[in-house]
Amino acid sequence: MTTIYFDCFAGAAGDMILGALIDAGVPFEAVQRALGSLAVDGVSISAERVLKCGVSSLKFRVVEQHLAPVHPAPLHPHFHLKHIYAAIDKAALPPAAKARATKMFQRLAEAEATVHHSTMDKVHLHEVGAIDSIIDIVGTAFAMDHLAPARVVVSPVNVGGGMVKTAHGVFPVPAPATVRLLGQMPTYSSGIQMETLTPTGALILSEYADAFGPMPAMRVASVGYGAGDRDLPETPNVVRVFVGEAEAAGSAEAAGDATGSAMRVVVLACEIDDMNPQIFGAMMDRLYAAGALEVFYQPVQMKKNRPGTLLTVVCAPEMREALADLVFRETTTIGIRYQEMPRMCLAREIVPVETPYGVVRFKVARKAGAVLNAQPEFDDLARVAAEQGVPIKMVQTAAVGAWLDKAPGSRL
Repeated sequence: MTTIYFDCFAGAAGDMILGALIDAGVPFEAVQRALGSLAVDGVSISAERVLKCGVSSLKFRVVEQHLAPVHPAPLHPHFHLKHIYAAIDKAALPPAAKARATKMFQRLAEAEATVHHSTMDKVHLHEVGAIDSIIDIVGTAFAMDHLAPARVVVSPVNVGGGMVKTAHGVFPVPAPATVRLLGQMPTYSSGIQMETLTPTGALILSEYADAFGPMPAMRVASVGYGAGDRDLPETPNVVRVFVGEAEAAGSAEAAGDATGSAMRVVVLACEIDDMNPQIFGAMMDRLYAAGALEVFYQPVQMKKNRPGTLLTVVCAPEMREALADLVFRETTTIGIRYQEMPRMCLAREIVPVETPYGVVRFKVARKAGAVLNAQPEFDDLARVAAEQGVPIKMVQTAAVGAWLDKAPGSRL
């Protein structure tokens, strides 16, 4: 599946992200046409190649030539959020890109309104972003729609350090609006005394990320470098984007191709020592119903020498947030650890087998077309045994014999 990996070792800003996507293969002329349809007066865009610490990068620029107050222009320095929505709605953008851009502006306005103790209907254009930020957000929505990735992974992001000057005063890095937009994004500071992650950068990355962590196993088709305005000592001030193909993550029953293949999973874990144990059974059922691949419990000894239970949940990366929310809502834990990792799976299928007592389904696992394991489904054994009034072990023996007759030489 098409995968995009954002490598944010020098932070991220909207123009850096869009520049990297263009450098990775999104046609600049197509971006130019899409942004031109916003009808922003007195604004032009350009993309030029620059060097950042010797690395050839693309610098995306927004040049404000003039901002004449022409009414009713779709965008104007004093317009409110609703006018941005109207401009996006009229723009020549794919429907999915329009929806993404609108959603991002809503999130940005909500963050700004919360930080400044205001309301979304009072948030002005200068608060939700200047003209260049609007161009960056809409342009990125178009570029991501053009690339149409099935999965987006983002590295931990370097936020920088020191203080930053805003329209409301001088604040420590990351700025308040940036903090509100981070979500679950893992961040760190390399000690650089400047703002390396802007609110627009945090907004875009948190909006598109399906997972955070190291670069996934993928066949790289193109690489793009998007340059920032400033130069950093010893580090290129760029966002690096990898575009390529990675193995698709599948369900526990369907994961793996004919040879057996790797998939990415997230492992959630937390210890619980203060919950009614009767809840654990219901919790497992709800996690499986919500899409968990595996759920299991282990006894552990916790602080103050109290016995507890370790809850472990394995899921597809895109299910991490939903299942973590479920654990928080249904249990007494107040903290969850998670880690993304590869998992190797055999190709599997369900095969019905006729036995003297009735049909029993077998779960058959293959690698490179060869059957490595075949086991009867216990629920079928129990059902057939109850229907025929015989012990389960008799049905199991008969089922195994029927399978071996059907597929001699297969492993059980």
